[in-house]
Amino acid sequence: MAELKVVQVVGTPALEGKYIGEMDQWPLECSEFNRIYPFYDNLRAGRFTTTKCKQCGHIGFPPGVICTQCWSDDLEWVDLPKKAKVVAVTETLAGAPSGFDLPLILAWLNFGEGAPLRHLLTRVINCKEGQLKEGDEVQLVVFEVAAHPMDTKKESKICERVYYAFEPVKN
Repeated sequence: MAELKVVQVVGTPALEGKYIGEMDQWPLECSEFNRIYPFYDNLRAGRFTTTKCKQCGHIGFPPGVICTQCWSDDLEWVDLPKKAKVVAVTETLAGAPSGFDLPLILAWLNFGEGAPLRHLLTRVINCKEGQLKEGDEVQLVVFEVAAHPMDTKKESKICERVYYAFEPVKN
């Protein structure tokens, strides 16, 4: 009878088990793999940023490496507001993608007149089902994502990662 081999799956933790790196929803943030890595460096520093075109002034989100309006690659980093008002909210109570806790709450946010970015559809965490309502204020929260091993040229390194969401402002 053939012997069973024990195989170790390397990946990012999801729920009770593991899944492979190809299913990892979080970006690889180091400069070797991601040209917008300053976005993640800024998150670590407590800044919510995006790119602005120096040629035509277009501000887009998510940040990019070229302007989607004029195709210029002459961009600069600008700060975005860390607080917003909820315009609409949706809650997924079952069937969320692997790695997301339930309920999975998404909200359409309004950053207000004069903000570099007017609206954003984003995840809201630290919130219970039915808690978030239209008009509520939310704030940026940066959280750690499981580190990921990466091979770069002749060595392996561990890429520490962060990502962002919003959470209700506590009164």
